[in-house]
Amino acid sequence: MNETASKPDKKIIIILIVTLLILIFCVIWTISAFRKPESRKVLIIQNNEIIQEINLDSDENQEFRIQSADGGYNLVRIQNHEICIAEADCPDQTCVKTGVLRSENLPIVCLPHKLIIRFAEEGENS
Repeated sequence: MNETASKPDKKIIIILIVTLLILIFCVIWTISAFRKPESRKVLIIQNNEIIQEINLDSDENQEFRIQSADGGYNLVRIQNHEICIAEADCPDQTCVKTGVLRSENLPIVCLPHKLIIRFAEEGENS
C-alpha cells in the first residue's frame, strides 16, 4: 500500500518539474525577445537588399514612402527617435499593427511587399 501512495507523488513531482522548466524557458525567451538593442542604427531591407540605413539617434522626424515591385507601398515614420510603419496598402496590416520597432529580435515585417525594418547588428553596414 505504501508503494501505490508514492506513485502519485512521483507523478506530481514530475509535472511540477516540467511546469517549472516551461516557465523558466518562457521567462528567458521573453527577456531576450524584448531586450533593448545595443545599436540605434536601423536597416530597411526590401527583396533581401538594404535600401536604407537610418540612425535613430541623429535622424530628424520624417515620413517617407517605400514602393514595392507590385505597386504597393509602405509609409515609414520616424518620430521621437523611433521608427514604425504608419500606413500600408497590404491586406493584413500586420506591419502597421506591429507598431514601433523596440527589440532587436522582433523586426517589423511586411510580407506582401517583402519589406523588413530591423536594428543593425554590430559592425553591419549597407
